[in-house]
Amino acid sequence: MPDKKIKILLIEDEEMLANMYEVKFKNEGFDITKANDGAIGLELAKSENPDFILLDIIMPKMDGFSVLKALREDDATKNTPVMLLTNLGQDEDVKRGNELGAVGYLVKANITPAEVVAKVKEKLAELGQ
Repeated sequence: MPDKKIKILLIEDEEMLANMYEVKFKNEGFDITKANDGAIGLELAKSENPDFILLDIIMPKMDGFSVLKALREDDATKNTPVMLLTNLGQDEDVKRGNELGAVGYLVKANITPAEVVAKVKEKLAELGQ
């Protein structure tokens, strides 16, 4: 049986960035779904059952911290690994993300889309996926 594609949910409101990440992940053999705001992202996390979620923090309708908190409070999504991908690089934001259960924290300004894919692969390997 062939390996199933790893399903990534990208919750990112900047369309240009989201499209760049989508291309990179597809080129690496991932299945990727995008949401352009936190509320849609939360719904997709429940309906699509992704293997991994990349989550922006500053978004319309529902910010990433609220989405992460809601994911952790729902039995269906509480164990889904979530990596924050944001331009908020303050220590308190990183700490808050960790306290809410994020498995990683990437600052967009400091990392290329190819490096994001590499970090996700690394984390998936750590998690045994």
